[in-house]
Amino acid sequence: MLIEHRGQRPVVPESAYVAPSAVLCGAVVLGERARILHGAVLTAEDGEVRTGSDVVVMENALVRGRSAQPATLGDAVLVGPHAHVNGAVIEDEVFVATGASLFPGSVAGAGSELRINSVLHVNSRLEPGTVLPIGWIAAGDPAELFSPDRHDELWELQRTLDFPGTVYGTPRGTPMRELMRRQAQFYGSHRDDRLLDE
Repeated sequence: MLIEHRGQRPVVPESAYVAPSAVLCGAVVLGERARILHGAVLTAEDGEVRTGSDVVVMENALVRGRSAQPATLGDAVLVGPHAHVNGAVIEDEVFVATGASLFPGSVAGAGSELRINSVLHVNSRLEPGTVLPIGWIAAGDPAELFSPDRHDELWELQRTLDFPGTVYGTPRGTPMRELMRRQAQFYGSHRDDRLLDE
């Protein structure tokens, strides 16, 4: 499904494939031979989504572009099923496994691997060739790798990365009611979306 959002339309080259149940919304630009599989969503909220060539985005993955953090996937990238790429840069030849998450402002260096259910935190940079183990979290620039049992140490670093400011544009401690009022208003722009003939 191709959708015009904020006056922007997806660009799909002849060599690419988009599954009938996948969604490309707004300023999404696919590279040559990109493959977007069933249930995947590439949505340019108010910032672009752009893939390189020979990219595969598997079933039910989400790739979201943001104004301050476009989503950029290099060449020969695999984004696995149920992965979440939100305002992140993925350099060439990166493997993003099932359920992995990359948050706004993060960069996965060339040839890196984010294994099953791993997390690359906001404003963090994974060095080229780094393997982020199953279920681990990478935070910082350059990223330090944390096993799930090191939550207290992770939090000491994580609090400096400004998750609420980066993701929501609000200071830490903003009440949930205010945060969600702003989010509902932002995502309300989809009410003006238009389905495109394929």
